[in-house]
Formats: sequence, structure tokens, C-alpha cells
Amino acid sequence: MAKGDLRPASAKEVAALLHDAPFDQVERLVARYGEDPRAQVRRAVDQARRRHEAERAERDRVQAMYDLQQELAAGGIALGVDEVGRGAIAGPLTVCAVALPLEPIIWGLNDSKQLTPLRREALAAQVTQHALAIGMAHIEPASIDAVGMAVALRMGMAQAIENAAIEPDVVLIDGNPVHVHPKEMTLVKGDARIACIAAASIVAKVTRDAMMTAYAEDYPGYHLDSCKGYGSAEHIAAIGELGLSPIHRVSFCGNFLETPRLF
Repeated sequence: MAKGDLRPASAKEVAALLHDAPFDQVERLVARYGEDPRAQVRRAVDQARRRHEAERAERDRVQAMYDLQQELAAGGIALGVDEVGRGAIAGPLTVCAVALPLEPIIWGLNDSKQLTPLRREALAAQVTQHALAIGMAHIEPASIDAVGMAVALRMGMAQAIENAAIEPDVVLIDGNPVHVHPKEMTLVKGDARIACIAAASIVAKVTRDAMMTAYAEDYPGYHLDSCKGYGSAEHIAAIGELGLSPIHRVSFCGNFLETPRLF
């Protein structure tokens, strides 16, 4: 309905208004049109109400992630740390450390594995825009082969925390104790429970995925753009045909080649 037009809105116009309404306007519109007798409007009201309830539950979930983060930080700065690529057979172990402000809340934060690639990229952009600090570290395959994954993980976390260049009140890490920082606190499934750990998991995943897509051009035939260095059937078959590339973790690939060959 045009501005200044006093005609009653058509059912189609009301349905479109309800469909496109932002979260903070849905309740007002549902109250306004909740008693409208037109069938199309009633359907639109019901859909808007269900969508709003789902979004409210989702926002409550994310708010709880921020609340627990602040509780553990005792109102101070929490630095969340997470890694990606631990189980891959090619490419680096990537670790990210993120500190988030209380505002703005980044709605949609979650364990990166629960998000689509497009959603991860959108959230990573928001985290990068609003974070108080971000630290990244990449432990290359040769280093993983040399020291083993447990040591490589501690190295990566220590580097990411240092590269964040911020003094945290608590360092929150997904998983089991790593003993990498005096203020360390670990939480199982922390990437689904703590906002800053979720943010770290998302940025780490998006960053490493982009690296593996770029590596796919340097080392064609291994399907790195799709498998991201993990042991998919196509990736393992390619190793059998091509041998190992310089970005493969030799210590992880012993079962795939009798005598590993390098480029």
C-alpha cells in the first residue's frame, strides 16, 4: 500500500508484509492482523508466528552462548580457541583464537560443522568485522610429521593465542585440556556452547577451506577443493595413483602407499 493511501491493505499485501517483516516487527504485525478473517492473511499470520518462535529459540540459544562466555570470563575478556584439520591427511592444522565484544551479538554462531559453507562465510565476515582480536596459526604437514599431532596442536594454539595480541581473562578451548596457557579452561563441545569458541571454529574452517581450494590448483588430481585434505575415497584413490604431494602428512598416509612417493 503506497504511502498516504488509505485503502485497506489487500490480503496479498498483508501476506507479503508478514513474510518480509524483520524479527523485531513480527509480534506487532501478528497482533495487528491476528483477527483478520481472510484465509490468506490467517495463513500468513500462522507462518509468521511459527517463524518468529523459531527465531526466538535460536536467539535464546546464541544469547546463552554469550552468557556462559561472560560467566566464565567473570565479566572480563574471553579468548576462544579452536582448530580445524586435525584429522586431515593433507594440508595444515589451522588454529584460530577470537575475542568477541558483548555487542553486537552475532546471531547464528554455532559449531562450524553445523553450518553450511555459505552461512560459515557470512558469519566469518561478521566475526572479522566485529572481533576485539583474532589470532591465526597454521602448522604445516612437515611439522606435524616431525613432532606428532599432540605437540603440533599445542604449538598451533600457543601461536594463535600469541598472535591475537590481547591479554585475556580466560582462554576457552574446545575439547580436553591442552595445557597451553595459564588461564586455560577447556569445555567439551565448547564450539556449540561458547560464542567466542564458535567464532574461532568458523574463522578457522573458512580460512583453511580457502587454503585447500587454492592448493587444489597447485596439486590437481587429489580433489582437495572438495575433500579439503580429509581422507575421502577419491582422495585416497588419487594417492594410490599419484603418490604423495608436498602437502601430504606422510605419517598419516602409511596405510595408503607401500612406498610413499613424493612429487
